[in-house]
Amino acid sequence: MNTLAWLQLAVFLTLLLALAWPLARAIDAVMAGSFALGQRIETPLWRLAGVRPERETGWLRYALGLLVFNALGVLAVYALQRLQHVLPLNPQAFGAVTPDSAFNTAISFMSNTNWQGYGGETTMSTLTQMLGLAVQNFLSAATGIVVVIALVRGFARHSAQAIGNVWVDLTRVTLWVLLPLSLVLALFFAGQGVVQNFSPTTEVKTLETVNWETTTPAADGQPAQTEAHSSPTQTLAMGPVASQLAIKMLGTNGGGFFNANSAHPFENPTPLSNFVQMLSIFLIPAALCFVFGRMVGDQRQGWAVLAAMTLLFVAFVVAATHFEQQGNPVLAALGADQTASALQAGGNMEGKEVRFGINASSLFAVITTAASCGAVIAMHDSFTPLGGMVPMVMMQLGEVVFGGVGAGLYGMLVFAIMAVFIAGLMIGRTPAYLGKKIEAHEMKMVAIAILVTPLLVLVGTAVAVMTDAGRAGILNPGAHGFSEVLYALSSAANNNGSAFAGLSANTPFYNVLLGLAMVFGRFGVIVPVLAMAGSLAAKQRATATDGTLPTHGPLFVALLVGTVLLVGLLNYVPALALGPVAEHLTLWAR
Repeated sequence: MNTLAWLQLAVFLTLLLALAWPLARAIDAVMAGSFALGQRIETPLWRLAGVRPERETGWLRYALGLLVFNALGVLAVYALQRLQHVLPLNPQAFGAVTPDSAFNTAISFMSNTNWQGYGGETTMSTLTQMLGLAVQNFLSAATGIVVVIALVRGFARHSAQAIGNVWVDLTRVTLWVLLPLSLVLALFFAGQGVVQNFSPTTEVKTLETVNWETTTPAADGQPAQTEAHSSPTQTLAMGPVASQLAIKMLGTNGGGFFNANSAHPFENPTPLSNFVQMLSIFLIPAALCFVFGRMVGDQRQGWAVLAAMTLLFVAFVVAATHFEQQGNPVLAALGADQTASALQAGGNMEGKEVRFGINASSLFAVITTAASCGAVIAMHDSFTPLGGMVPMVMMQLGEVVFGGVGAGLYGMLVFAIMAVFIAGLMIGRTPAYLGKKIEAHEMKMVAIAILVTPLLVLVGTAVAVMTDAGRAGILNPGAHGFSEVLYALSSAANNNGSAFAGLSANTPFYNVLLGLAMVFGRFGVIVPVLAMAGSLAAKQRATATDGTLPTHGPLFVALLVGTVLLVGLLNYVPALALGPVAEHLTLWAR
């Protein structure tokens, strides 16, 4: 990494810490119900909905409430897509989305994955974008946050049968955390030049004449006809982008209004907007670490988790930037100069925006895959083999390095429980975390939560490469084609949404396969986590002794990092060897 890359990383982490600390205080107050203005507004809402906020439930009813809530979201988004051709706010007169694509998209936005096998500006009406996709961005983010709050309550409470009221938690997170932050951020993005209007398109003059061809298929014995066209203007899509962009980043959703996502100048027009987008992805996940410390009554616990996340994050940023700065040896052999200089960025600039370069592109790629965001400013498919492996590994770790809103922290706490269990085996003591003994039930739930996504990724990848329908979507031969499939399943099962774009995934086969991976990857982790929350809340708090493993010092941070790398990554080593590692050895051996 060069000096500018280190400076960018240092400024990013400094500002992230400065913003996350006060936000954590606000989130803690909101979830505790001590926000005075919120109480006055919430009371009539509870009466209207028939909700009794003081009535908390156990983990099973809490989980069932979330399942029903998200199932209704799937149905609503699916219906909007299938009926958009007869609904208003469809100025381009787009037709109904195909059943398999609508199924995939509805599950994708419900599960906070936001995988998109379509071009947003050429497929979805304005109403579908606003009422379906943007709204679900809020609700899926709220789901992740309330799950981690419920888990932390499990640690904070003792001899309790309830972990919260799911309807109260969802409402508070949406009204007092996500909406205000999104409003401020949307205004900022609009000020930076992100479009926010109801105009379907706009005509712009280009610097040079645009040339294209159209082909009329052969019919009635006549051969196909190709006609050349040229125009000094270009038609660009418009729409309410800034409002969707704000929650897309804050909620670690990632689904873009445009097909090019955050690489599109209407969605990411300036270096400042790009930097703020990166900050907003990590803002709530970082703040939740401090919320964790506040809720359990020991801020050192939050700092320990944040330190483990930061160590892993910095290491992967350094790796990704280094691999991309090495360039492509095939081009070097052909005489191409890939050295960084005052006149060029150097390194591997394929698939990257010149206005962002390697440093910002690599940092963004690690941020968006460390979190369950999936927004992109560069095409990960065009990264070097090992450079592309870094974002793939970030997802395969379970996206616990900051991770998605809520999902990252509860995933890291699952690894923390595994870490104290391993430590307990080493010293022959009953493992305990935050005063709660970790017993057979908790370890069964931990095992399910950790193993469900590798199972979905590896089995799904095997099915895809063993069937004709799966292989039909692979455009690149050999190891890179395998990497495209492995990346897609890793993205879906871990609810990320980014892609190695060389895979043609908008087919019935991949829409169904990835849709199933998304829904089981989401709730296959959430349900065991809530079951753990209920079990932990019912336990007595054990008194710490001299033999108790401290979970707030450097030793525990190192143990937690090691557990994440060993337990989280070992499942994928053979698959990575077949994909990016094999491609790297082939490329650099030439």
